[in-house]
Amino acid sequence: MLTFKNYNIADWFSFYRIFAAPFLLVLIWFDLRLIFTWFLLISYCTDAIDGYLARRLKITSARGSQLDSFGDQITLIIGLIGLFYFQTQFIKTNLTLIGIAFIPYIVQMLIAYFKYGKATSFHTYFAKLSAIIQSVFILWSLFFTPEYTLFYIMIIIGLLETFEEIILIFMYDHWASDIKGIYWALRDKRRLKKKIN
Repeated sequence: MLTFKNYNIADWFSFYRIFAAPFLLVLIWFDLRLIFTWFLLISYCTDAIDGYLARRLKITSARGSQLDSFGDQITLIIGLIGLFYFQTQFIKTNLTLIGIAFIPYIVQMLIAYFKYGKATSFHTYFAKLSAIIQSVFILWSLFFTPEYTLFYIMIIIGLLETFEEIILIFMYDHWASDIKGIYWALRDKRRLKKKIN
């Protein structure tokens, strides 16, 4: 994935999120909350752009899907670090609920790495909805102040999305990308195919 050969425009939008991560950490270090938040917003926007371009230009690929997922994970981690730094009291107050939401996510990641040797890139509808709500909550909290209704919705959708991903991992013997959800997985012929060595 890191040979940098034959990458398309959608891939480079994903790369932007990865390359921007150290810069965002520097902004946190220097306590530049507003600038950090605006650049985080740009990173979130590239997440929407790369997927749209890949589908529009018909340049989707397993490599691009995996790169997109990696960029998403990096951006989420940076966003959470920023949220913890700039909204420390909110995080401390809700640490138990946040832990309840993150433990299944960590379990899902461990199962994926144990089974596939890498993270999933299912890109389900639930995952997309969860990512949107997470980004809106983080940005709103950084621009203004945390909104509890949005926070609770984010936790619920995040848990549902994680449980769906775990189910999909057990449904697919081999790594697969771009699966809309369990309903579509039941009709996906890829689940029945043997791994080609």
